[in-house]
Amino acid sequence: MAKKKTSLFECQHCGEQATKWLGKCPNCGSWDSFIELNQEQQEVLKQTSKVVNSTSKARPITQIEQDNVTRFSSYNDEFDLVLGGGIVPGSLTLIGGSPGVGKSTLLLKVAGSIAKSGKKVLYVSGEESAGQIKLRANRLDANHDSLYLLSEIKLEEIQDELLRENYEVCIIDSIQTIYSSNLTSAPGSVSQVREITFELMRKAKESNLAMFIIGHITKDGSIAGPRVLEHMVDTVLYFEGEASRELRMLRGFKNRFGSTSEIGIFEMTAEGLISAKDIASKFFDKSKAQSGSALTVVMEGSRAIILEVQALVTESTYPNPKRSATGFDGNRLTMLLALLEKKIDLPLNNYDVFINISGGIRIKESSADLAVIAAIISSFRDRPISKESAFIGEVSLTGEIKDVYSIDLRLKEAQAQGMKKAVIAQKTNLKLDIKTFAVDDVSKMIELF
Repeated sequence: MAKKKTSLFECQHCGEQATKWLGKCPNCGSWDSFIELNQEQQEVLKQTSKVVNSTSKARPITQIEQDNVTRFSSYNDEFDLVLGGGIVPGSLTLIGGSPGVGKSTLLLKVAGSIAKSGKKVLYVSGEESAGQIKLRANRLDANHDSLYLLSEIKLEEIQDELLRENYEVCIIDSIQTIYSSNLTSAPGSVSQVREITFELMRKAKESNLAMFIIGHITKDGSIAGPRVLEHMVDTVLYFEGEASRELRMLRGFKNRFGSTSEIGIFEMTAEGLISAKDIASKFFDKSKAQSGSALTVVMEGSRAIILEVQALVTESTYPNPKRSATGFDGNRLTMLLALLEKKIDLPLNNYDVFINISGGIRIKESSADLAVIAAIISSFRDRPISKESAFIGEVSLTGEIKDVYSIDLRLKEAQAQGMKKAVIAQKTNLKLDIKTFAVDDVSKMIELF
């Protein structure tokens, strides 16, 4: 009796699988996105799901030798910082970001710098011709004999090229444009992306080849394709920033060889994306003091960055006052406003409150609470705050101001930028030229104004 074939359907937007056709994907919510996989596609799915080789039997961890991770520089300080100290041979790195943010520009610049050092680099483009890439290379000063260009979208041709030369770095731009002739689905489909990523990962591990792949992102900001794409690679980096702004930020969301807390800050110039040297001047203005503006110091990985918190408090003309926050958590803003009404008796229930973090960066820690409160009080009372003062502290629901981590690094950065005063939770024993004022409760903040 013939064995009954098992039907398998897959969502072409997120990779969700089901044994029957579904009109709406339960994972991503898209409609009419499920297609049935044929027997060949199901076989490929089984192969790519076995990412880890289980040919050897288990051994006690005490008998396992530690791998010595070696790195080489990309000759870009910010890029090396996000990667964890440099490029690891045999690693597979996925870089995502919105169109025009600078993914291809950065990697072509890095490819040129690595090629200049003598290493062979292959840049594969499935979106542009070699002539178009040459135009950009002229602008980025990336013309070197060790940098090879290949305009190709067929996986088998790319694999053949990798066998012809002893490349040490390979860049794929982008993963959604490459296809394999072993599959009948279109380029960019879930099955194609999964198969190609698996083959590239296997090649990177076998040849000790450092590989970078660029991924398109969806409307919600996630990388297009199945989630298995992010699980298979070693490192996932996301570009943040708008194409109309000169500053771009590169964050690590997964890194098997380093920390994900670091952030790379780049500046778009005529020569391409370069490391932002004078970071401090990019996020706050040193001009005259204005009401509704307060400075704080946040930590991005191991780096302390001074940010300007801007607040606008104006009498509301609507029954329900507006609360808006850009670069700051809106729910946390609501909590701070309720705390100010209770502790200081500010009638903010009749006022619209707007908060903005200058420079386009988003604060993901609570150390800016004190600066937000200072900016709100300053705007409400129309009293400017000196640009030589910094506010660093977390505010609790009880109104208590709590200390934050790495306060020494924050104060050193504030002093380096010419600040004279810092309002913090408690006194420190650091011998610095900056004066510190301890404020342990929100109710005492009104005394500063």
